[in-house]
Amino acid sequence: MSGNQDNLIVALDIGSAWTRVLAAELNDGALRYCGHGMVESAGMRKGLIADLAPAAKAVEAANKQAEFTARANISECIVGVGGPHIRGLNTNGGIEMGGRPREIDNEDVLSVVARARAVERPPDREILHLLRRQFILDDQPGIFDPVGMIGKKLEVDLHIATCSGSALQSTVTCANRAGLEVTEAVLESVAGAEATLSADERELGVCLLDIGCHSSDLVVFFEGAVVHTGSVRIGGQHFTNDLAIGLEMPIAQAEQLKRLYGNAVVTDVPQDAEIEIANPQPQMLRLRRIAEILEPRACELMQFVKESLRQGGVMEALGAGCVLTGGGAMLPGMLDITESQLRVPARTGLPVRLSQMPGELVHPGFSAAIGMILYAHRTRVSRATESNTLRTKLRSIFAASF
Repeated sequence: MSGNQDNLIVALDIGSAWTRVLAAELNDGALRYCGHGMVESAGMRKGLIADLAPAAKAVEAANKQAEFTARANISECIVGVGGPHIRGLNTNGGIEMGGRPREIDNEDVLSVVARARAVERPPDREILHLLRRQFILDDQPGIFDPVGMIGKKLEVDLHIATCSGSALQSTVTCANRAGLEVTEAVLESVAGAEATLSADERELGVCLLDIGCHSSDLVVFFEGAVVHTGSVRIGGQHFTNDLAIGLEMPIAQAEQLKRLYGNAVVTDVPQDAEIEIANPQPQMLRLRRIAEILEPRACELMQFVKESLRQGGVMEALGAGCVLTGGGAMLPGMLDITESQLRVPARTGLPVRLSQMPGELVHPGFSAAIGMILYAHRTRVSRATESNTLRTKLRSIFAASF
């Protein structure tokens, strides 16, 4: 193996079901896939790290796989953060600049951002991202960069994404125990959006729903900016558990049935379709019975998503509909349930393919990891081409401004 490479970008995605490490090389502003590792997660419970030792071993194993395929030593990474502890809020801050209009300078912008971010939050809440929505100058909204403009009053609208400080620290500690230094933390739904959403969708208004194992994270864009983030306490494992209970079988067998024959829409399954299963003796099982168990859970998931959208005041902002990603997005019928429950068009969000990346990684389960690579690529290119101006300072404040 070669030594550490400064041009490597590595993403670590510690999920409840799988732990993934993805490495890419940044060369002359372009990204190239180098390698990846993927192992079953350990030490996880309900989407959070419950036992550091086995979780760190899983990270170490996935990293060794990535090092082998990338032929490089990996010592740094970006980590994804998601789960039911994610919270988001919109906030506004403003400053008056005197009785007469004057030119807006860098310090004015930094001051107004500081005002907007100075909101009360519980002691254990950590800010993951300050996401700029717009600047407002003398009641004129929709301004991206007000420096050099003339006015008397400057405001900014922000969306603040927060997470549990203890959950974030557990993720960082887990990576450290596996020999990885964490350089950045990224909200997984924001990363997934980076890999799957188009600029037009973000402008028209779209909800990205990342359906994980134990929870589903969502982010809503409107007019190019993040306007809502949240998490729903239902994921793919809940579907599996329902099957295991309803069919009185082990969870592993229920998971296999879900993957091979699952459908979230009962009427999509032929009435006479049957398969033979061992439970424990051989018996015939109607495939509609599987869908009859899965459909109510799919509807419940979308009802929780709808409630989150209502609370965020963004139900009417989904001009481009809803995009499903994450492993749970692969269940047949989920798009139909999404469209019927949310009353918007829906599609499956496949991540963009990096140069030389194997085709099997173009899968919703890899959206977060690939999105973290793209996120880091964008920020690195910006840092390399910009001097220490206001825009650079703003990029350090707005961790992910699309």
